[in-house]
This record gives sequence, structure tokens and C-alpha cells, in this order.
Amino acid sequence: MRIGFIGLGSMGAGMAGNLVKAGHEVTVWNRSPEAAAPLAEQGATVADTAAKAVANVEVLHSMLANDAAVRDVLLEGGALDALPKGAVHVNHATISIALARELVAAHADRGLGYVAAPVFGRPAVAAAGGLNIVAAGRPEALATVSPLLALLGQKVWPMGDDPVRANIVKIGGNFLIGAAIESMAEASALTRAHGVSAKDFLEVMGGSLFASPIYTIYGGLIAEEKYSPAGFKMSLGFKDIGLARAAAEAERVPMPFASVMHDTLLEALGAGDGDLDWAGMARVAAARARLDDAKR
Repeated sequence: MRIGFIGLGSMGAGMAGNLVKAGHEVTVWNRSPEAAAPLAEQGATVADTAAKAVANVEVLHSMLANDAAVRDVLLEGGALDALPKGAVHVNHATISIALARELVAAHADRGLGYVAAPVFGRPAVAAAGGLNIVAAGRPEALATVSPLLALLGQKVWPMGDDPVRANIVKIGGNFLIGAAIESMAEASALTRAHGVSAKDFLEVMGGSLFASPIYTIYGGLIAEEKYSPAGFKMSLGFKDIGLARAAAEAERVPMPFASVMHDTLLEALGAGDGDLDWAGMARVAAARARLDDAKR
């Protein structure tokens, strides 16, 4: 199948690589051209513009960072206009509900199929094809791209015909991940203040009451204070919690804990930690408690 892939960041690069490995004819584009070099070595064609990357494809995948990037590349940059009529666009980005609705209309106006397929998983999981993918779109569009999604994820979770449904599931899921990190951050600051290390505390929790991937992965990062390189940056976490707050406000849904996480992440960004993994919220909790490793 002729495939375009736009957005070769820490997640997109591994995803595009899996499509290349499966033998598809993949054309890639990224704002920073150097990110495309490893894909070219694997056999992908590198385009010098987004429009050229999509001009002759049957399916376009995009994994862009935020609303601004999606709007700039796909809408204002002309990528959707260059996509052949009848092609299907699979959007893996975590975006606002407002933009999600706008994209549904934009694709319909252009005679394009559209599937929202945001993913859960970190970069290593993406490279291994082990993502959990939440997918929603018209049945005919989903049927076209389902074999491709199977190459990218261990499981595809269907959410119906309306692509917006997949986007709100992703926003809600990222809120839950952030809430787990914030809870571990505060609880480990508490135990440290009483002489129990974060490592000892979180090993107990991750091996008993909270034996789940989120607590195991992020608890391990907090225990080891390993926040770089980031699998998911603080800046992206701040963006996604903002999406949750905006979606909540639109429907008058109180989410008080989202405000707590907003303040924690804003504090981290203010301290210059935006590029650290969002497990680094534990640093904020420790600083608030005035924990000094030399004394604890």
C-alpha cells in the first residue's frame, strides 16, 4: 500500500518504521529533516514538503505534537488539500475536542476518509509495534486502515463512527496517567519525609496494590529519579492536561484534580524542566516538601 507518514518524533519514527518493515511503500516527512534519515536507511522515501509526502498515497498517517502543528501542517500548510480524493487520513495526535470536530468537517469537505487513532504507549513500545490504539471513524475508512493499525499496535480499541470519541478517550486516559504520577509523587514525598525511600515505597505499591504498567513504569522512573531522556515530556503533559480542562469546561464537568496537575506541571515548566519526562512531577512534590537528599 502507498502510505504517507508525517511527524517523525519519538513516537512517529518507530511507527513509520514498522510500516516500512512490513513492506509498504512509505513516504515520510518531518519538519526537522534529520529525523527522516533513519527511515530513509530502512527504505522509506523522504519528501521535502508535507504536500509532496501525501500527493500519491492511499493512506496518510500523521503523528504531530499538538493542535498548532496539526493546523499548520495539515490545514494551513495544504497537506490535506494535496491528499488524493478518496484517500484515508489516520490522525494519531492528541488534540483538542474543538480541533477534532473541525477536522471531521475538513475531511468530509475534501472527500477524504478520516480516522482518529490516538495511541497509548511510550517510544520503545511504538518501535516494537506494541501500542494500544483507540480508533474511531466511518466503517469504510476503518476497514481500509485496520491492517495498518494491526502493524502498529498490540490491540485496537474501536470507539464507533465519530472520530471525536477516540480523541476524548485519549484525553481522559492521559488525565488518568497524570493523576497516577501526581499521586505517586506526593505519596513518595510523604514517605521520604519519614525516612522511607521512594524506591522502597514504590516497589511495594507497584508489586501489590497497584501492580499495573503505569505504576510500574512511572514508579520505576520516580524511584530511580530517571527523567531524561523523556519518553513523554512535561511540556506535552501540560498540554494534555490543558486539553482535559478545556473539554471539561465545554461540558461543565468539574475536574478539580486537573487543576492540581496543571499547577504542578506549570511549576515544572517554570523551573526549566519542560523537556524532562513527566514522571518528574515527583521533583516538584519533593521541592514543595523541601526534601534535601543530603539530609534524608
